[in-house]
This record gives sequence, C-alpha cells and structure tokens, in this order.
Amino acid sequence: MTSAFSHALLLAATTKKSSSGDFYLIIVYVVLIGGFYYFYMRPRSRRMKQQRTEQRKVDVGDRAQTIGGFVGTVVRNESNLVTLRTDGGVELDFVPQAIARRYDPPAAIPESTDDDHDHPTEGNAS
Repeated sequence: MTSAFSHALLLAATTKKSSSGDFYLIIVYVVLIGGFYYFYMRPRSRRMKQQRTEQRKVDVGDRAQTIGGFVGTVVRNESNLVTLRTDGGVELDFVPQAIARRYDPPAAIPESTDDDHDHPTEGNAS
C-alpha cells in the first residue's frame, strides 16, 4: 500500500511541475516571438514602406510606371491625381497609389557585329 501511495504522490508531483514548466515555456516562446517581431520584422517593414513611398514620388517631367504596367510622362502632379501622357499624346489621370515607380528604361545593349565572333567556314572542315 505504501508503494501505491508513493507512486501516486510521485505522479502528482510530476504533473504539477510539468504544467508550471509548460507555462514558463509558453512565456519564453511569446518573448522570443515578440523580440523577433520588434527587432527584425518591424524595422524591415518600415524600411520597405519608406522605399515604396520614395519610389512612388514623381515630379512633372519624370517617366512613371503604374501598377498595371502603363508607362508615361508626368504632366501634372496634384495631391489626389497624377496625370500621365503617352507617347501618342493621350493624357490619363491616376490616383497616386497607382504609381508603382519612376520608370528608368534599361540601358541599351550595344549590338554586336559579325566581326566580333569567329565562325568556322563551311568549306574548310578540319
């Protein structure tokens, strides 16, 4: 009977320690996740938001691309509308949130000439 009592006491003690240990483990996880968010995710999110707003700032005369891929020259920039002109002269109004970025076309790649590459002649098979 003493053995059964000590066995039950040991089981109760183990269960009680485990639940308090689980509580501390949960607190540690919450602190780690909170620290990760506060020191990594929050500053990263702020930097990305700042970069997006910097990219969306366009002035009159700049080339701009919308989120739909339309590219045009800014002819008017007001607080609630940005007007873009196409190469054909058509002017379209967009809300500022629709401007994705300033458009800087890629640099032209110089065309290579046939003299740059050595081609084997068809008649001379070695």
